[in-house]
Amino acid sequence: MTWLMVVVPALLAGLVQGLTGFGAAIIMMIFLPQLLPMDQSAGVAGLIMLASVVTMTWRYHRFIRVKRIIIPFIVYASVAAWSVHLGQVLDVQLLRKLLGGLLIILAGYFTFSQRAADKRYPWFVAGVFMVISGFFNGLFGIGGPLMALYFLSLSDSTEDYVGNLQAFFLIDVFYITTVRIINGIVTTSLAPYIGVGMVGAFIGTALAARILPKLPMATVKQLIYIFIGISGCYYLFV
Repeated sequence: MTWLMVVVPALLAGLVQGLTGFGAAIIMMIFLPQLLPMDQSAGVAGLIMLASVVTMTWRYHRFIRVKRIIIPFIVYASVAAWSVHLGQVLDVQLLRKLLGGLLIILAGYFTFSQRAADKRYPWFVAGVFMVISGFFNGLFGIGGPLMALYFLSLSDSTEDYVGNLQAFFLIDVFYITTVRIINGIVTTSLAPYIGVGMVGAFIGTALAARILPKLPMATVKQLIYIFIGISGCYYLFV
């Protein structure tokens, strides 16, 4: 039963990640805290996501633009490394609800405003997205929704969006996992959970790979906005 609580959510997480470009960690963090402490759950979720991220990065590697990734990652990673320890001193539940409300508002705004969906963000708005995403990645291992919006705003095609977002996440997984290993959060005792979860995530991503090429960019955008709204509801009410 324990393994089913890892592999089934991981399969669903891989499917969501494959269709929207993010969300695997969100799905995993609904279930893993029932088995592990919050900080270890975040570490395991991030590494399980690696199966999906590596697969998708390789599939869309021709569309990756390194210059588009570097500065956002520096900002995001700096904040994430700082926030890893803050769960012990901050009111985490309040922060989750604030993030949930923000994501629901953004999802509604972009869903019903086509002009807004096609705009590129001013640098200061993009910077705020990076800081918020890095902050919550360090706390919960979940930094995807706002970074998905950022890369979506720069992309002309589904392949462009997925390739650059997954390359960003690939660098992030190695970086934040290293921080967690150094701080004793991720240990070898977690390897069985990670291994089983990766199998499920890979299967889910493979299923998504058969569906995604058939979807136009407009449909992909709507899926992204819907899942951002679902993510907001999760943060706000769970």
